[in-house]
Amino acid sequence: MLRQPLLLLRAVPSLILAAFGAAQQEPASDGARSQDVLRGSITPERAWWDVLHYDLSVSVHPDTRSIGGSNKITFKTLQAGGRMQIDLQPPLEIARVVHQGEELEFEREGKVYWITFPSPLDAGIEDVVEVFYEGKPRVSTRPPWSGGLSWKKDEQGNDFIATTCQGIGASIWWPNKDHGYDEPDRGMDIRITVPEALTAVSNGRLIETQSNAASETRTFHWRVVNPINNYGVNMNIGNYVSMDGSYDGEGGKLDLQYWVLAHQVEQAKKQFAEVPRTLAAFEHWFGKYPFYEDGYKLVVVPYLGMEHQSSVTYGNGFRNGYLGRDLSRTGVGMKFDFIIVHESAHEWWGNNISMRDAADMWIHESFANYAENLFVEYHFTAKEAQDYVIGCRALIQNDSPIIGTYGRNKSGSGDMYYKGGNMLHTMRHMLNDDDKWRECLRGLNREFWHKTVTTAEFEAYMSRECGFDFGKVFDQYLRTTDIPELVHETKGDSVTVWFEKVVPGFRVPVVLTIDGKERRVTVGTEPVEIATGGKAEDFALDRNFYMTVRAK
Repeated sequence: MLRQPLLLLRAVPSLILAAFGAAQQEPASDGARSQDVLRGSITPERAWWDVLHYDLSVSVHPDTRSIGGSNKITFKTLQAGGRMQIDLQPPLEIARVVHQGEELEFEREGKVYWITFPSPLDAGIEDVVEVFYEGKPRVSTRPPWSGGLSWKKDEQGNDFIATTCQGIGASIWWPNKDHGYDEPDRGMDIRITVPEALTAVSNGRLIETQSNAASETRTFHWRVVNPINNYGVNMNIGNYVSMDGSYDGEGGKLDLQYWVLAHQVEQAKKQFAEVPRTLAAFEHWFGKYPFYEDGYKLVVVPYLGMEHQSSVTYGNGFRNGYLGRDLSRTGVGMKFDFIIVHESAHEWWGNNISMRDAADMWIHESFANYAENLFVEYHFTAKEAQDYVIGCRALIQNDSPIIGTYGRNKSGSGDMYYKGGNMLHTMRHMLNDDDKWRECLRGLNREFWHKTVTTAEFEAYMSRECGFDFGKVFDQYLRTTDIPELVHETKGDSVTVWFEKVVPGFRVPVVLTIDGKERRVTVGTEPVEIATGGKAEDFALDRNFYMTVRAK
């Protein structure tokens, strides 16, 4: 997802941050588990079963702004269990639950439904339960930063409808196990029924379009064969036409589709030429596009955009920059379409590699932000890439740690974007080995291919594969709000340097320029003396290191 930049709406916080841990079931003040615990932790009612496949059918009624349908959930039992947690947020309601032809008992507790089987299911079996639901879903007031459905009209007066749900959860519009740790191993089928004049676009590939003469509707059947995170599932409805293309990449021929409104075709033909360029840059840096089987789609929507897996949504007005603005204020941001580049980066960071807990949302957003600068480097110059990422430092607030609260569906600071991107940029220059750095980025996508991960796993992999212990760097930038302060003191013909405002044990290489001579020096909290042979009156830290400098 994208963050609403501070230069546009400084008062609007980001809604997208996340993390994972084996959370304990903490009671609320009345002794019951609170809603944030039920949503954000792996409850016993979730832990005993594993999702294999979702088969979601939804009928959409624009005239009443209501939806209804069912989700057929195929699962396997990891242990015996008889009580299942299914998430569905008000005002939507579950109407009935069917298992092996029999209706099951259920009860609601806030945003959670408890499904009870007549007797516990044995461990090690595969089974199916179908959940039927209906109602008027929450309306999104500010998509994509608020979740729900957007019931809009396009410029021609046609219905233009879309879902957004990152942060608040997919259960705001369909029933599921709404936690990042469990993605459907076998993917998902999505069937959307809409008035016959409209077209419904979702994730994966279009399998079939069925006309329903009696109800004057059409059903669009989409299929995803790869695992998919819940918030990456989307539903877009409008007066769409499709434009087909292809990209010859590391995995062979990748099918491209652009779904735009009928009157936008000419604009899209020009602007969406950015897509193959984006894929080329990211396959270079991150490895093979993760979803060749499901294809790549760019879908026009009535909001700015989001990273829905194999169905990237777009509302940037067919122009470069972020709504025509340069977030870095350097001019570089106008060289590319921010939404295409940032949201497509999430196919690797967020969709291929997915956070297991919302507290670790930085894995999605820091890398997607950093990818913008790598796109610039690939297609333009290293200097312009550096200008861009460094220019975005002005948007960093250092208001709270980037890692959020585990087990509560609570992400951290919006600094996961610009600060997270600058952390990664700094780490690259600490390592000082671009080939190894690129191989590490590609290796992450191989190691965690189609998996959910934790920050701890990410930290361990990067330190091991880069051959440099980044543990204290992650502690500093992800878990504190302090920026390392490099202090220098000149005495005669030497300069002494050390770090302040750092976590214990912080010790990293930096690049300094002293009297016009560049030096690479490893610095910690203990003073390091550098002989200069002169007065050492000129002192500078290389700009690629996100740190502050103070003369003593």
